[in-house]
Amino acid sequence: MIITLGGLPGAGKSTIKNLLAEELGLKKYSMGDMRGEMAKSRGLTIDELNDIGLNDASTDHEVDAFQKTLGETQDDFVIDGAMSWYFLPQSKKIYLAVDPKVAAERIFADRQNNPNRTDEPEYASVEATEQALTARAAQNDARYKKWYGAEYLNPKNYDFVIDTTHLSTDEVLQKILQYVQA
Repeated sequence: MIITLGGLPGAGKSTIKNLLAEELGLKKYSMGDMRGEMAKSRGLTIDELNDIGLNDASTDHEVDAFQKTLGETQDDFVIDGAMSWYFLPQSKKIYLAVDPKVAAERIFADRQNNPNRTDEPEYASVEATEQALTARAAQNDARYKKWYGAEYLNPKNYDFVIDTTHLSTDEVLQKILQYVQA
């Protein structure tokens, strides 16, 4: 079984990916982490890497090729990534929705608690985080439409949609487990 997780930053994709992998005994991959490492290796934030990607598709190609090859050569994994649903069409595609303000609160707190996370800029406030995440989502949308003709945040691209805004991590996990095991 291949499970792909999509949605905005702060929706809980990484956390849920890790819990699903553990619960189901699956391997796990994160395209966001892969892009974050790519940005750090170039001395950039993820937003700066995405800026380059608006005119240079190579910033996405490494991650995209990895996902495609993964889907052709392996099974039994969970992966989070904006375009994972697109490159792994055989997967169970799950979209994690979240209120943008709550997403910003989560990202702001995570960055404050993890100072070594240099792929994310240091935000001055939750409001600044929300503005940056909104701009990032618009930028990603433009990039993916340009390179793939795809709307990555369209819930219609997914098999199962869950709003994580007011749910605990365990509630989200249990709902997803019910779905994938049905």
